[in-house]
Amino acid sequence: MFPLRIRLLLCLGMIFSPLIPQAVQALPGQSREVVSAWMEANPTLKPAVPGRLVVERSNTPAQRFRFQATIVPPGRITEPPDPGVIRTELFSLYDQINGVTRERLGETLRLIYGTEIYQDFLQGEVVYSYPTAAMLELSRRQNLPLVAAQQGQLRLGNRFAYWVEVTETDRGIAYNGRMTILLREDLEKVLTELQNR
Repeated sequence: MFPLRIRLLLCLGMIFSPLIPQAVQALPGQSREVVSAWMEANPTLKPAVPGRLVVERSNTPAQRFRFQATIVPPGRITEPPDPGVIRTELFSLYDQINGVTRERLGETLRLIYGTEIYQDFLQGEVVYSYPTAAMLELSRRQNLPLVAAQQGQLRLGNRFAYWVEVTETDRGIAYNGRMTILLREDLEKVLTELQNR
């Protein structure tokens, strides 16, 4: 049994916890205001202009980072179902010095969102990977190297869906990549669009 002082603190915590600011982990499905506040409090993001839903950083022209939260579902632009709710958060890396890999994108996800979301991503089911054999054949026949260069994956986690993509050079090195965190309900739209490319 807990001492009386600890029991009182626990009870007060349960009563007043809705009034105490919590560490917010803003993700798709939350309001613009919550996401904006989370971005300002997140040491990895911290926008230069408060209230903006875009962060851009550059150490050198050869290394860039971008984060964006948007009310528009991922993929082809459609009417947002609710203009007050964030549907997609994405970040991209460009690094000509160290290159960009799926593993590095995963590590960046962990730095921004923490281990719980990182584990959701890692344990997520791979729903679709590209380029497919048909895409590679098309790339070869029609001399479309970008089709083969874009290597991506859609994953379905318990909490969110994830779209990871890196673009390799003709030497097999990726200098840029991106990860999109989306609502599970938006996965079908992205999957259909990718399969119909």
